[in-house]
Amino acid sequence: MNREYEIVVGLEVHVELKTKTKIFCSCSTEFGAEPNTQVCPGCAGFPGTLPVLNRKVVEYGIKTGLALNCEIAEMSRFDRKNYFYPDLPKAYQISQFYMPICKNGYLDIEVDGAKKRIGITRAHLEEDAGKLVHQGTITSTEYSLVDLNRGGMGLLEIVSEPDIRSAQEARAYLEKLRAVLLFAGVSDCKMQEGSLRCDANVSVRPRGQKELGTRVEIKNLNSFRALEKSIEYEASRQINAIEDGEELFQETRTWDEEKQVTRAMRSKEDAEDYRYFPDPDLAPVYVSQEWIAEVSASMPELPDQARQRLVNDCGLPDYDASILTLTPATLKFFDEAVTEYNQPKIVSNWIMGELNRLLNVNNMEIEDSRLVPGEMVKLLKLIDAGTISGKIAKTVFEEMFSTGKEPEQIIKEKGLVQISDEDTLKAMIDDIVAANPKVVEDYKNGKEKAFGFFVGQLMKATRGQANPAIVNKLLQERLSRE
Repeated sequence: MNREYEIVVGLEVHVELKTKTKIFCSCSTEFGAEPNTQVCPGCAGFPGTLPVLNRKVVEYGIKTGLALNCEIAEMSRFDRKNYFYPDLPKAYQISQFYMPICKNGYLDIEVDGAKKRIGITRAHLEEDAGKLVHQGTITSTEYSLVDLNRGGMGLLEIVSEPDIRSAQEARAYLEKLRAVLLFAGVSDCKMQEGSLRCDANVSVRPRGQKELGTRVEIKNLNSFRALEKSIEYEASRQINAIEDGEELFQETRTWDEEKQVTRAMRSKEDAEDYRYFPDPDLAPVYVSQEWIAEVSASMPELPDQARQRLVNDCGLPDYDASILTLTPATLKFFDEAVTEYNQPKIVSNWIMGELNRLLNVNNMEIEDSRLVPGEMVKLLKLIDAGTISGKIAKTVFEEMFSTGKEPEQIIKEKGLVQISDEDTLKAMIDDIVAANPKVVEDYKNGKEKAFGFFVGQLMKATRGQANPAIVNKLLQERLSRE
């Protein structure tokens, strides 16, 4: 990236709230139903229908605001945002524009060891639009179908200040925000299902300039990678355009995952283009201090609190603590395992290493895995007892993850018990040493690789089942007699 320019990014994150019914009607919010089967006259925009506000949506708004260090408005109000689009049957969206429920918050992030505070301008409640199902990609489709199941679901739009200065900071902010929302229990944040979506407002300016550059909005980014890559590309595109003397326009663009480029969609609207006005069918929302105190008292442990606990009480490095607090399910797995096996660092290593690797390979969340903390603890205790080696344990662990079987059953079925009998190992060492006199001479001449050769040969002969500590001891004793 050209160092003469500074990237300026602000994020608008749309979060589907985890309520059983929609924001203004009693239709189900369950994901995966047949298209247009969770729709009533209200969320389908039939004339004459009236919205009735879901109290749980407001409660989740308060809870999110508290988690994001926001001021909670004693009075907020819904407005009509007027625009025409096929997935918006009323031709307006009910949203909070003038008087949002939350404002003036912040979120602390860390990138490459540097901590930074990102301001949150506002978090406001609104209804979701339906979904366009494109027959192809958004830029190449010949026609699109409309599914209104999502229309009318309760959303919270969280708008950051333009405090983000790199694609890496944007990713860190979204990852941290997702963790906070998951711990607060207000959303499942499944990006693949659209319950967490992000729009990135990107501009560039000469370093040192105070005025913001021309802003481009990249719509509907549904993965951390897409967010990071699209910002990097868009910033580079804008810098190249400026350097070539081209004029930039305020516009909305989409991210083409296949080509790894942003593509123009339409000119970007300003607030006045939406002709906002108070919704005449909805009364203002009043939030008492008693209600705020009640929600505050019910707040669970949040990521920063959990991270500090793991560092202070468990003695974990800050990096480990940050990984283990990305989701409440990961933290729960760790806490349960440590309760039965009080070796926090060993437990952390297995979660961050083998478990996360298998989850990523299988595109799974930890709560969807067959592996439970108690079974992992059994495996760790078998390593401690010398029943299996750490290397064999990884093979057993993978089988446990795939099948849900107990480690003892897998070890028995596959004959993986570690060989610790010294007489058996001595006999094998004698045979290997006798068969390799030249390597013995190399060892006596100080070549360290010679010792590793003998270890490798013994492990090969025992299919990796020899106890490494005993092998090293016996091999050193045997070679010292040569």
